Amino acid sequence: MRALLDVHHETDRFVWAADSFAGLPEPDPAAYPPDAGDPHHRVGYLAVSLSDVERNFSRYEIPTDRVRFLPGWFRDTLPHLEGGPWSLIRLDGDMYESTMLGLESLYPRLSPGGFVIVDDYGAIDVCRRAVDDFRAKHGIDAALEWVDWTGVSWRKTAD
Repeated sequence: MRALLDVHHETDRFVWAADSFAGLPEPDPAAYPPDAGDPHHRVGYLAVSLSDVERNFSRYEIPTDRVRFLPGWFRDTLPHLEGGPWSLIRLDGDMYESTMLGLESLYPRLSPGGFVIVDDYGAIDVCRRAVDDFRAKHGIDAALEWVDWTGVSWRKTAD
């Protein structure tokens, strides 16, 4: 996304990269029952450090001057994030909690005409359930479009 800003000569926009940089949190089934028993917090390769991410930007000669890294669990960071309006929200939270928190925290500041992309909708049942629950709760009926075999997107209509 950062490279696309350069390609399109966008100089006044930022990319926010929100991630724990430590993998996924242990499930909190009291607050998010669909996550009960979720094993993602035990999957070591899902933890990629911030320094590794920054090295990858450097490897591809992508500057980070307009990238804002937001490290921490989504429950601790996203509800307090100041920013927006957003033109694009891309979520890859795997879990119900992470997906729901991303939508609850960011969608209200998504510009009308902006897009939401959710990875794992077609691969992880609790991710799909979080998206479907959020859309039902907020009366979102914009068509879901498949991005690939697992990801979906939709375009926000006027508020």
